[in-house]
Amino acid sequence: MTEAIHGRERGAGQLKVTRTRSGGVYEELRRDIVRCHWRPGARLRFEELKTAYDVGLSPLREALMKLQAGGLVELEEHKGFRVAPVSRAALLDITNMRKELEAMAIRQSIANGDDRWEAGIVGALHELAKRSKIGADGLVDDEWEQRHHAFHDALAAACRSEWLVRFRDQLYDQADRYRRLAVQYLRAPRDDLGEHRELAAAVIARDTESATYLARRHLDRTCQILLSGEPKMFVDA
Repeated sequence: MTEAIHGRERGAGQLKVTRTRSGGVYEELRRDIVRCHWRPGARLRFEELKTAYDVGLSPLREALMKLQAGGLVELEEHKGFRVAPVSRAALLDITNMRKELEAMAIRQSIANGDDRWEAGIVGALHELAKRSKIGADGLVDDEWEQRHHAFHDALAAACRSEWLVRFRDQLYDQADRYRRLAVQYLRAPRDDLGEHRELAAAVIARDTESATYLARRHLDRTCQILLSGEPKMFVDA
């Protein structure tokens, strides 16, 4: 049995070859779901996962239960686990929550940040600008995504609310999955770097009103790209 991975068919053995071996099965499986190696709605069968991740049943079940708690996996009665599907309702909910949390985190960071915080933003933006978003396979480049995550973390690095950071991180994983899908439905070029530069400039200038507006708009644009894409990808289309 195979599942669609990045729009192509690969068996569990192939996934095992291309996957990194570091970290626990939870982190590896979470990463593969977020990166859409396991597509939304894909069945997660124990025997296939045991082969792909070279792990026993107990740690695998524990990892799946943890992923279920985080909203990336669902457990259906009499059917087993599957990757959480994507829906318009969930996308809008995630986006709206992220807009509020990002605005709060940026507002706090502007109030608390020092010169070192500003330097961190400049450095993260520079590294992001050095990497192309789209890889040779036409999908989001993993290294770019790491730098992208680091840039947005740098903007909020002076936020002093531990719980705000936790909720923000959890929603980032959910949004990352949607963002990677958005690339497949992008109908016109998007100036991601320009958006990031404009946002960084507003934050460093301590222009709270402009910075929070730009952060919200940045997230809205990704949402609108997906909503205008292929309706069949959504379970509530």
